[in-house]
Amino acid sequence: MKQYLELIKDVLENGSIQENRTGIRTISVPGAMMRFDLADGFPAITTKKLAFKTAVSELVGFLRAYRNAADFRALGCKVWDQNANENKQWLSNPYRKGTDDLGEIYGVQWRQWPAYKVVNASESGQINDAQQAGFLVITNFTEGDVEKVLLYKAVDQLRQCLDTIISNPSDRRIIFHGWNWAQLDQMALPPCHLLYQFLPNQARKEISLCLYIRSNDLGLGAPFNITEGAALLSLVGRLTGYTPRWFTYFIGDAHIYENHQEMLQEQLKREPYPSPRLVISDRVPNYATTGKYESEWLEKIEPSDFTLEGYQHHAPLTAPMAV
Repeated sequence: MKQYLELIKDVLENGSIQENRTGIRTISVPGAMMRFDLADGFPAITTKKLAFKTAVSELVGFLRAYRNAADFRALGCKVWDQNANENKQWLSNPYRKGTDDLGEIYGVQWRQWPAYKVVNASESGQINDAQQAGFLVITNFTEGDVEKVLLYKAVDQLRQCLDTIISNPSDRRIIFHGWNWAQLDQMALPPCHLLYQFLPNQARKEISLCLYIRSNDLGLGAPFNITEGAALLSLVGRLTGYTPRWFTYFIGDAHIYENHQEMLQEQLKREPYPSPRLVISDRVPNYATTGKYESEWLEKIEPSDFTLEGYQHHAPLTAPMAV
């Protein structure tokens, strides 16, 4: 995790003070990147204790398209409690459905992306093709003098990625994302980790992942996001028969909250330990061994299916989360 510490040092030395919605100022730099080779081990932070089980529990909640903090808590993840119940903007939002509601957050966009088509009513062939692809006719309406048909489909973006890795691994469009302009006002927190691209290498039977994050809290958010991205890449590799390799992590606004500086300065004094190894439970099928594609394990996976082997770390450090 030396890349992480180098980024922390760079932001502290070269960043500028920025105001933001939380009321706690940040030290920020525009544009940053880290690249991890999973062949060298799992990129878990070692200069403090990583809440690994909490991180993978959050990932499992995303995979299940959870939208309620109580569901995340049942998995062992409490990080959404404040955004659900203490975020002033969300508490006053008319779309909030009561205690613990989070709205249409990450997993809903990943697994139930709302796709729409508007087709001229006269284009019966195109309407029929859309229905064959799973679209439903919602309504007819008139635009000017032209009758139109509105069709809708909930798209499982992540499942489509796995399907494409199996059927067309040379495709350079194996992407899912979570930024939905039409639904941003229906989320407790607009998504920070926005776009994921899987890159299979058929010759090497390796798979890599590029992740773009629009805004990243380096003190608390980055260790979680790195863990979840690397775990997701490993799971997708397991289910599609590829060895996880490169995890490239792009950040738009890389920032440190002013009240996190003490925690991070302490980490800079600590020497990182060797990277641990991620172990996925034997109960999770390995396509490379079975030759059987079982994408339904995206929903069956449990937090306990992920463990870190040989994880050494320094003493825990804490800091408040900005909401």
